[in-house]
Amino acid sequence: MYVAVKGGEKAIRNAHKLMERDRRGDRTVPALELKQIAEQLYLSVSRVMSEGSLYDLELAALAIKQARGDLIEAIFLLRAYRTTLPRFGYSEPIDTAAMLVRRRISATYKDLPGGQLLGPTYDYTHRLLDFKLAADGELPEPEKGAYDPDADIPRVTDLLNAEGMMEPDPEAPQDAEIGDLTREPLAFPADRDVRLQNLARGDEGFLLALGYSTQRGFGGSHPFAGEIRHGEVEVEFFVEELGFAVPLGTMTVTECQMINQFKGSTVAPPQFTRGYGLAPGQSERKVMSMALVDRALRCRELGEEATAPAQDEEFVLSHSDNVQATGFVEHLKLPHYVDFQAELELVRRMNKDWHSKEANTAQAEEAAQ
Repeated sequence: MYVAVKGGEKAIRNAHKLMERDRRGDRTVPALELKQIAEQLYLSVSRVMSEGSLYDLELAALAIKQARGDLIEAIFLLRAYRTTLPRFGYSEPIDTAAMLVRRRISATYKDLPGGQLLGPTYDYTHRLLDFKLAADGELPEPEKGAYDPDADIPRVTDLLNAEGMMEPDPEAPQDAEIGDLTREPLAFPADRDVRLQNLARGDEGFLLALGYSTQRGFGGSHPFAGEIRHGEVEVEFFVEELGFAVPLGTMTVTECQMINQFKGSTVAPPQFTRGYGLAPGQSERKVMSMALVDRALRCRELGEEATAPAQDEEFVLSHSDNVQATGFVEHLKLPHYVDFQAELELVRRMNKDWHSKEANTAQAEEAAQ
């Protein structure tokens, strides 16, 4: 279908040199360091780690620097590097209930056990440009309070569970095989673990738009942000030779439990239902969108009719991956000379035939008069 391009190697090499020059920018100012990107552009780094399926601050920062801030290109770079890494196994499920919480809010209970912890957020700021940042002035130090690592911070869903108002949290059998989209292609119907993997790797903007659509009536859900948590969790790995799990370290994650009104169906009573989102780093918009779409995709198992795009599993999961979407769209930049010439010749003939028929019709009408 495509014509091989020959004789363009020199131009391509020069294009690469131009890219490197533009990426570096003004050489009279210091170059961006990876630590600066990892710390000062942390929200971008979080997105790249989530959609690149690789938790590594420094590598994500490097990918952003190499891609000149193009996050989808950075995600592509990180995924490509990920394929070169050895696989030792799967970690144990992380326990977000034991999270070292930096931020924890709920839109369902004002005075909930454990309290509301606002943490680092833009939620309560005015959306005005802060010109003090251009001057890089002094920063005020936040107040520090006492922290109790043993404080009980129960889940909001557990409070509703105690009243019997929350659907049970579905548990997979102990011997259930873990789906892995990084090794096996997506197949339909997909189990929920695979769906959640797909959404975690999915494009934030795409999921945001789908989540928004469910709130505007294209999905029939009435959601509440039951709880959003952001903080550090411990990661453990089970070592067969030792017979027990050993800690590998900690990672920062953001979790969202979305609570949705449910009027009941032939398979489930009236109760609140769940939508879930989890992503590395600080990724609140992503996990909220993920939770909204997760709930929409659960419509059939809850006895609801699938009528909206966000409820169509094949549509959502097949189009949420921005690396695949980018590749398919950007392949249009490749040479299509033969294809286009064939199309051009076809349209020329069709155009000529159309004008010929129009002329014949006009002559017939004149003759009839």
